Amino acid sequence: MLFWIFLVGGLAARYTAGWRTLGGALLLCVPLVDVVLLGATVLSIQEGAEPTVWHGLSAAYLGMTAVYSRGTVRWADAKFARRFGGAAAPPRPELYGRPAVADAWKAWLKFLLAYAISVGLIFGLVVLVGTLDEGAPLLVWLNPLTKVLIYSLIWPIATTIWPGKAPEPAKEKR
Repeated sequence: MLFWIFLVGGLAARYTAGWRTLGGALLLCVPLVDVVLLGATVLSIQEGAEPTVWHGLSAAYLGMTAVYSRGTVRWADAKFARRFGGAAAPPRPELYGRPAVADAWKAWLKFLLAYAISVGLIFGLVVLVGTLDEGAPLLVWLNPLTKVLIYSLIWPIATTIWPGKAPEPAKEKR
Protein backbone atom coordinates (compact mmCIF):
# COMPACT_ATOMS: atom_id res chain seq x y z
CA MET A 1 0.00 0.00 0.00
CA LEU A 2 2.83 2.40 0.84
CA PHE A 3 4.30 1.71 -2.60
CA TRP A 4 1.20 3.20 -4.23
CA ILE A 5 0.93 6.07 -1.73
CA PHE A 6 4.51 7.19 -2.39
CA LEU A 7 4.14 6.62 -6.14
CA VAL A 8 0.91 8.57 -6.58
CA GLY A 9 1.99 11.18 -4.04
CA GLY A 10 5.31 11.73 -5.81
CA LEU A 11 3.74 11.97 -9.24
CA ALA A 12 0.95 14.24 -8.01
CA ALA A 13 3.47 16.53 -6.33
CA ARG A 14 5.59 16.57 -9.48
CA TYR A 15 2.89 17.11 -12.11
CA THR A 16 -0.18 18.62 -10.47
CA ALA A 17 1.43 20.83 -7.83
CA GLY A 18 4.69 21.53 -9.66
CA TRP A 19 6.79 20.53 -6.65
CA ARG A 20 9.50 18.65 -8.50
CA THR A 21 11.85 18.31 -5.51
CA LEU A 22 9.15 16.94 -3.19
CA GLY A 23 7.91 14.69 -5.99
CA GLY A 24 11.39 13.32 -6.54
CA ALA A 25 11.87 12.75 -2.81
CA LEU A 26 8.58 10.86 -2.57
CA LEU A 27 9.48 8.76 -5.61
CA LEU A 28 12.81 7.88 -3.97
CA CYS A 29 10.80 6.46 -1.07
CA VAL A 30 9.18 3.88 -3.38
CA PRO A 31 12.13 1.44 -3.31
CA LEU A 32 12.76 2.24 0.36
CA VAL A 33 9.40 0.68 1.17
CA ASP A 34 10.77 -2.64 -0.08
CA VAL A 35 13.95 -2.28 1.96
CA VAL A 36 11.93 -1.52 5.09
CA LEU A 37 9.62 -4.50 4.43
CA LEU A 38 12.57 -6.84 3.96
CA GLY A 39 14.23 -5.53 7.11
CA ALA A 40 11.04 -5.86 9.14
CA THR A 41 10.46 -9.42 7.91
CA VAL A 42 14.01 -10.55 8.67
CA LEU A 43 14.01 -8.78 12.04
CA SER A 44 10.69 -10.34 12.97
CA ILE A 45 11.96 -13.84 12.27
CA GLN A 46 15.36 -13.21 13.87
CA GLU A 47 13.65 -12.08 17.06
CA GLY A 48 11.90 -15.42 17.28
CA ALA A 49 8.50 -14.70 15.79
CA GLU A 50 6.62 -17.77 14.62
CA PRO A 51 6.95 -17.85 10.81
CA THR A 52 3.58 -17.31 9.15
CA VAL A 53 2.21 -17.16 5.65
CA TRP A 54 2.48 -13.37 5.98
CA HIS A 55 6.26 -13.62 6.20
CA GLY A 56 6.15 -15.77 3.05
CA LEU A 57 3.87 -13.25 1.37
CA SER A 58 6.35 -10.46 2.07
CA ALA A 59 9.11 -12.53 0.41
CA ALA A 60 6.88 -13.23 -2.61
CA TYR A 61 5.90 -9.55 -2.80
CA LEU A 62 9.52 -8.41 -2.61
CA GLY A 63 10.48 -10.67 -5.51
CA MET A 64 7.73 -9.20 -7.64
CA THR A 65 8.43 -5.58 -6.76
CA ALA A 66 12.16 -6.03 -7.30
CA VAL A 67 11.41 -6.84 -10.93
CA TYR A 68 8.23 -4.91 -11.68
CA SER A 69 8.38 -1.70 -9.61
CA ARG A 70 10.72 0.18 -11.96
CA GLY A 71 8.46 -0.50 -14.94
CA THR A 72 5.38 0.40 -12.91
CA VAL A 73 6.93 3.72 -11.90
CA ARG A 74 7.87 4.46 -15.54
CA TRP A 75 4.36 3.54 -16.73
CA ALA A 76 2.69 5.71 -14.08
CA ASP A 77 5.10 8.59 -14.77
CA ALA A 78 4.26 8.46 -18.49
CA LYS A 79 0.52 8.46 -17.69
CA PHE A 80 0.84 11.41 -15.30
CA ALA A 81 3.12 13.28 -17.73
CA ARG A 82 0.55 12.86 -20.48
CA ARG A 83 -2.48 13.70 -18.35
CA PHE A 84 -1.07 16.57 -16.30
CA GLY A 85 2.17 17.57 -18.03
CA GLY A 86 1.09 17.70 -21.66
CA ALA A 87 3.50 14.99 -22.83
CA ALA A 88 2.84 13.10 -26.04
CA ALA A 89 1.30 9.65 -25.96
CA PRO A 90 3.83 6.82 -26.14
CA PRO A 91 3.80 4.74 -29.34
CA ARG A 92 1.58 1.69 -29.26
CA PRO A 93 3.34 -1.66 -29.44
CA GLU A 94 2.67 -3.99 -32.35
CA LEU A 95 0.34 -6.72 -31.16
CA TYR A 96 1.08 -9.14 -33.97
CA GLY A 97 3.93 -10.95 -35.66
CA ARG A 98 7.50 -11.19 -34.45
CA PRO A 99 7.29 -8.17 -32.08
CA ALA A 100 4.32 -9.77 -30.31
CA VAL A 101 6.19 -13.06 -29.91
CA ALA A 102 9.29 -11.31 -28.57
CA ASP A 103 7.18 -9.23 -26.18
CA ALA A 104 5.35 -12.30 -24.86
CA TRP A 105 8.60 -14.15 -24.15
CA LYS A 106 10.22 -11.07 -22.55
CA ALA A 107 7.22 -10.74 -20.25
CA TRP A 108 7.43 -14.39 -19.25
CA LEU A 109 11.18 -14.23 -18.66
CA LYS A 110 10.62 -11.16 -16.53
CA PHE A 111 8.14 -13.11 -14.43
CA LEU A 112 10.59 -16.00 -14.25
CA LEU A 113 13.16 -13.62 -12.75
CA ALA A 114 10.59 -12.33 -10.23
CA TYR A 115 9.71 -15.94 -9.39
CA ALA A 116 13.36 -16.84 -8.85
CA ILE A 117 13.91 -13.86 -6.55
CA SER A 118 10.74 -14.65 -4.57
CA VAL A 119 11.66 -18.32 -4.18
CA GLY A 120 15.20 -17.36 -3.18
CA LEU A 121 13.88 -14.99 -0.51
CA ILE A 122 11.43 -17.61 0.76
CA PHE A 123 14.18 -20.21 1.10
CA GLY A 124 16.43 -17.58 2.67
CA LEU A 125 13.78 -17.04 5.35
CA VAL A 126 13.47 -20.81 5.82
CA VAL A 127 17.24 -20.99 6.41
CA LEU A 128 16.89 -18.12 8.87
CA VAL A 129 14.16 -20.02 10.71
CA GLY A 130 16.26 -23.16 10.92
CA THR A 131 14.39 -26.16 9.54
CA LEU A 132 11.93 -26.99 6.78
CA ASP A 133 9.34 -28.02 9.36
CA GLU A 134 9.54 -24.67 11.12
CA GLY A 135 9.58 -22.85 7.79
CA ALA A 136 6.59 -24.72 6.35
CA PRO A 137 4.24 -21.69 6.57
CA LEU A 138 6.70 -19.77 4.40
CA LEU A 139 6.78 -22.52 1.78
CA VAL A 140 3.02 -22.24 1.25
CA TRP A 141 3.72 -19.50 -1.32
CA LEU A 142 5.70 -21.82 -3.59
CA ASN A 143 2.48 -23.46 -4.81
CA PRO A 144 0.67 -20.36 -6.14
CA LEU A 145 3.87 -18.80 -7.45
CA THR A 146 4.76 -21.96 -9.37
CA LYS A 147 1.22 -22.28 -10.74
CA VAL A 148 1.29 -18.71 -12.04
CA LEU A 149 4.71 -19.33 -13.59
CA ILE A 150 3.45 -22.41 -15.41
CA TYR A 151 0.09 -20.94 -16.43
CA SER A 152 1.71 -17.74 -17.67
CA LEU A 153 3.80 -19.84 -20.04
CA ILE A 154 0.63 -20.49 -22.08
CA TRP A 155 0.62 -16.96 -23.53
CA PRO A 156 4.12 -16.91 -25.05
CA ILE A 157 3.68 -20.43 -26.41
CA ALA A 158 0.31 -19.53 -27.97
CA THR A 159 1.72 -16.28 -29.36
CA THR A 160 4.66 -18.18 -30.86
CA ILE A 161 2.31 -20.64 -32.56
CA TRP A 162 -0.26 -18.02 -33.61
CA PRO A 163 1.54 -14.66 -33.77
CA GLY A 164 -1.33 -12.88 -35.47
CA LYS A 165 -1.32 -10.85 -38.62
CA ALA A 166 -1.05 -7.16 -39.30
CA PRO A 167 -4.43 -5.47 -39.53
CA GLU A 168 -5.59 -4.78 -43.05
CA PRO A 169 -5.51 -1.11 -44.01
CA ALA A 170 -8.88 0.58 -43.90
CA LYS A 171 -10.52 0.93 -47.30
CA GLU A 172 -11.75 4.33 -48.39
CA LYS A 173 -15.45 4.74 -49.04
CA ARG A 174 -16.46 6.54 -52.20
